[in-house]
Amino acid sequence: MIYFLRGVIHQVNSDSVIIDVRDVGYEVLVSHIDAYEVGQNVLLYTYNVVREDENYLIGFMDIEERNVFMSLIKVKGLGPKTVINALSATTPQDVINAISSNNVAFLKKLPGLGAKAAGQIILDLKGELTGSKGNPKQYEEVYDALKSLGFKGAAIDRVLATINEPNASTEDILRIALSRLKK
Repeated sequence: MIYFLRGVIHQVNSDSVIIDVRDVGYEVLVSHIDAYEVGQNVLLYTYNVVREDENYLIGFMDIEERNVFMSLIKVKGLGPKTVINALSATTPQDVINAISSNNVAFLKKLPGLGAKAAGQIILDLKGELTGSKGNPKQYEEVYDALKSLGFKGAAIDRVLATINEPNASTEDILRIALSRLKK
């Protein structure tokens, strides 16, 4: 297994970089492609995907992102490409916060993740990544309450995706959402 690569960015593509490691070029899929520039010296932690029909590397700028990735690919229905695509739209800490606070709305806004996958992530990883258990239905209850008060679904989703409050009760989340929706 290749644990990390240290080298110089030779080329930046739409979702990958080519790293020159002692005159050998490795193509590595990465999140946050805009963080890389040709000529930049990098150390990328990697995950090697080997399947019957494909073989590729995924790279991470820090070990925290790699650890979150490794946890997410254990969730039923999530593959490496889906997870790296989702991570490209957020930070590892935001994912941990969303899981900790049962924020399905935040997770389902990430590319490639829907409501079912977001709920499964919380069910599978809440204890692993945050050390606690919780109710993944919490944000759905808040959504339903806000909808019954006459707020539009898109506005509710937008506000709930910004709330990452670990250990907040359903009532606390509802209170925060209401204050943000009234602005």
